[in-house]
Amino acid sequence: MRIGLMVGPERRRYATKVDRLRADALWAEEAGLDSIWIPQIPDEFDAMTAAAVTGAVTSRIEIGTAIVPVQPRHPIALAQQALSVQAVCGGRFVLGLGVSHHWIIEEMLGLPYERQALTMRNYLDVLDRALRGPGPVDVDNELFRIHNPLDITDITPTPVLVAALGPVMLQLAGSRADGTSLWLADERTISSHVVPAITRAAAAAGRPTPRILAGVPVCLCRDDEVGEAVERTNRVLSEAVTSPNYQRLMEHGDARAIGDVLIAGSESAMEQRMRSFASAGLTDLNARVVAIGNGRDELKASAERTRAFLAAVAPAIRAAG
Repeated sequence: MRIGLMVGPERRRYATKVDRLRADALWAEEAGLDSIWIPQIPDEFDAMTAAAVTGAVTSRIEIGTAIVPVQPRHPIALAQQALSVQAVCGGRFVLGLGVSHHWIIEEMLGLPYERQALTMRNYLDVLDRALRGPGPVDVDNELFRIHNPLDITDITPTPVLVAALGPVMLQLAGSRADGTSLWLADERTISSHVVPAITRAAAAAGRPTPRILAGVPVCLCRDDEVGEAVERTNRVLSEAVTSPNYQRLMEHGDARAIGDVLIAGSESAMEQRMRSFASAGLTDLNARVVAIGNGRDELKASAERTRAFLAAVAPAIRAAG
């Protein structure tokens, strides 16, 4: 299992945003992590712009979005931006896509939130051709009539991960994309629900074994601080739990809150839990560091301890397969 770091969700701090993105990416690369993953938060920095910023200052590490909603972007505009980012990253960019949630697409943006699988399928029709390299993009399907040339970069391919929570989207992710990107998925959800569905779909389509990426909160702490870490995780990351999509996903596992997915505790306890995610079939762990403590200095020290642990444990977790 590869270990990645979630970067970018630092609210406010406007003046230092770009510098922090660069610093986080450089730290992850120098620490030997495999990847960085940038979420698209509704009121935050654009994820693909952040990918370009981080790609420009790194040379080895994989850089991906987790996840860019498709509905606000025309697929050609999305492809142009993705290919441009890929040119900056020199082939290290992974495009993570999703159909998001009703409270973002419908309530925030005022766009229809319907026929999600159809929407993603039609987007992939366009992206399949657009991400293949220079040439015409000719697609005529239920949502798009496109006849558009693209000549941005000959760096191919651009891998695509599709956020897939239910059986229809998992089938689509396995048969049409390179894998899936998850959030709020515990070990039982991954092993009993995600892995069988997506691998079966990929095999039926003659595609390679799919990547299964999951965003997982992590916090290195003393055993008597685990409760504090769970409470903070539930407080700062609980928004998405209200989504019906995530509620249906959690029905397949044991987690009832994001704090139940949290990997926390001592080095040995955290490594054991990380190995349980790997045994469940996770190929890529997207670590979202949760810091605990009182005041800025304690929070910063907590985050640094957790990051140092990730760097130390990554080679062993990777070698274990």
